[in-house]
Amino acid sequence: MLKNWFNIFIYQIKNNKLFTALNVLGLSLGMAGVGFAILYWNDEHSYDAWNPEKDKVFLSITSVGNNIKWASNVAGFEPYFKKDFPELEEYCYFENWYEKEVLKTLNRKTIANVSAVQDNFFSFFPFDFIEGNAKNAVADESSIAISESTAKALFGEGEALNQEVSYKKKKYVVRGVYRIPGKSSMAPDVVMNDMQKRLKTDLTEWGNFNYGLLLKVKKPSDTASVIKKMEHILFENRDLKWAKAEGITLAEWHKKGGRPTKIELQPLTDARLNSDVEGYPGGKGNLQFLRIMMGISILILILSTVNYINLATANAIKRAKEVGLRKILGASKANIVCQFLLETALTAIIALLIGLVIVELSLPYYNDFLGKTLKIHTQEFYLQLLMILAVIVVFAGIFPALYVANFETVKVLKGNFSRSKNGIWLRNGMLVFQFAIASFFMVGSYIVYQQIDYFSSKDLGFNGDQIVQVEYRNTYDYEEKDFIQKTTNRYSFIKQALSKIEGVKSVSAGSFSFGKTVSASSSFDYNNKVTVQSKNMLIDFGMLDMINIKIKEGRDISAAFSADTATSILLNETAIRMMNEKNPIGKKVTWNNKELEIIGVVKDFHINGPQEDIPPMTFFHYKTSDWMILNAESIYLKIEPEKMESALAEIEAFWVKNVEGDFPFTYDFVDKNFSRSYQNYVYQRNLFSLLNLVVIIISLFGLFALASYSIQRRMKEIAIRKTLGAETKTLLKELSKQYIIFCIIGFVMALFPVYFLLDKWLENFAYRIDISAIPFVIGFAALVILTLIVVLSRAYQATRMDVLKYLKYE
Repeated sequence: MLKNWFNIFIYQIKNNKLFTALNVLGLSLGMAGVGFAILYWNDEHSYDAWNPEKDKVFLSITSVGNNIKWASNVAGFEPYFKKDFPELEEYCYFENWYEKEVLKTLNRKTIANVSAVQDNFFSFFPFDFIEGNAKNAVADESSIAISESTAKALFGEGEALNQEVSYKKKKYVVRGVYRIPGKSSMAPDVVMNDMQKRLKTDLTEWGNFNYGLLLKVKKPSDTASVIKKMEHILFENRDLKWAKAEGITLAEWHKKGGRPTKIELQPLTDARLNSDVEGYPGGKGNLQFLRIMMGISILILILSTVNYINLATANAIKRAKEVGLRKILGASKANIVCQFLLETALTAIIALLIGLVIVELSLPYYNDFLGKTLKIHTQEFYLQLLMILAVIVVFAGIFPALYVANFETVKVLKGNFSRSKNGIWLRNGMLVFQFAIASFFMVGSYIVYQQIDYFSSKDLGFNGDQIVQVEYRNTYDYEEKDFIQKTTNRYSFIKQALSKIEGVKSVSAGSFSFGKTVSASSSFDYNNKVTVQSKNMLIDFGMLDMINIKIKEGRDISAAFSADTATSILLNETAIRMMNEKNPIGKKVTWNNKELEIIGVVKDFHINGPQEDIPPMTFFHYKTSDWMILNAESIYLKIEPEKMESALAEIEAFWVKNVEGDFPFTYDFVDKNFSRSYQNYVYQRNLFSLLNLVVIIISLFGLFALASYSIQRRMKEIAIRKTLGAETKTLLKELSKQYIIFCIIGFVMALFPVYFLLDKWLENFAYRIDISAIPFVIGFAALVILTLIVVLSRAYQATRMDVLKYLKYE
């Protein structure tokens, strides 16, 4: 019996090549889409899944009001943790970013991501140790632990334990080599105990939120008690003391803008996909984009399945007599259902194999798009695909199988089945559903295009064209005597040397990088009534003019005024609005316990990216507070365009020789660097456009096949109409009008979902378009045109047929 079914399946393929190709290609595209989404989903949900402590580890997040949250905390909690928190098993301060540095042995070196932690870090992230052990790996300040890959880079296949390495001109002993079991929020190349001595210097600084803080609770239910105690400690050491220091009541302090500091404890399990802040060096994922990817992929798979059902039920007309004969020969309904389910299973398996080939060939491009290294050769992935295959076989196979099994034997053997209405409602309903999905993608992709085009062409408030931004690794040793002055002298030397290079018109520095979040933030007080939390924008003379950032009123800082390196400050328009001051020039604010005079107002410009709000900013020369030079992270150069190539080559030679020989010289143009801040959204637009094309192709497959079978079923009717004198245009109108009606119904079905979901997507942007009628008009017009092209092409062929062929037996 099975052999007979296989033979029939092969026969059907040979005699219905187009039908089979459309079916297989549609399903394979749907399966490939879901395959990509599953790989992405699995990867994002695998973070920290290996960690046995994940349910007990929490990250302390500080909220200071105005929706400002920091994944960092104060050092002052440490004495309290030791005596007042029985709910905690332990705590660990750590740097929640990596410091990229060079590690050296006598004859080898490597660039590594270094994490500074307290000595119990491996209790929170229990990596597998292949040399040494977690307990002693960073037991003292002279010990470090390194990853397996770093050990191989430094020591080859030899033993790394107890070997000596150099880091920042100091010697350390390797006390452990670890392997990270899986995806981790913390995955450093080097772990060192460099935190305790830094905490001691900040124990009384309740305004310095400089440290990541991990807490391990005995019971997750104890987090509410821990939060309450931490907030009370902050209240006593910040709110009360600061209000008292200003000689005002707590109520008055709150009225002028002082806000109580709140604490959130975020479980490690939420760090990747359910976090408002990037609390770990591994960064956080994009849950919304992940859901969009998965939802769209499932939608395309459903569309492919519906397309298969449509094609299969339509094709059943041609197999009606086959089914009738099988029933006459004794085949039961169950037997026929099983036969057609087997055919669906074989088709789906072929489609799955082709889908896997598509995934394998496209995976490098997909990895580039996501910035990942996904691989399909995992047991979990194949099991998930097999489950999806089973679901497709059941749902895609059961409808056509039952439809065919319920054919009336006598009717189909008499040849009257083609006039039957059975199954038409199902095919038409699914065709309407296909039109609805196609409408969703057509309109949605146009709205996404409009939004990306809107903020990619938006006035940014600066002009970074031909301005070179050099990554400045502003290294210093805070334990070294006069380290601030030495850091200042180092920058001055670099600036003078670069200014002498032919073609370089000006050199400046900043504590910010266009397209990235400004990390340094402080509050300033105005008139003892308003407190504004702003971004600290360290600049050198000529910086704003170089980037073509405008001064709205007042003036820029200038070397001609000695006060501009001591008591002057610039504020942007956003900060002035928050101060509610109409005439700010000459007014004074208190920043970092210094009284500074406002000499100018900077016009608002985008720094993080055009999709985000412009934050309040304070601008001052790096000498205004001596420690600010430590935050310089970029050096900006304006270079004559015709001398750009030679100047950059000379700059690189100087940099490698005098600034940083161990690191590659890294630069970019400001405008290109900034454009990367919204590159992910450009990728989303391109992805949506690609998926839109896939959806249209699959929908057209279904429409083409269904129109072909529908028109084929009406060939005798067409022949009679032609005999009675019907014109071609009348026949075309009659054959196509039902599909236009289906098109309109499907489009109307998609209106609310596309408006609602795209409006939700647009909420991600501080600067967004309003959804207009244009995408809907264009989407509907495109859908109607494509429908008419497919249907009329098939209908026109039908009107060219030989009438005698269909009427000679009547």
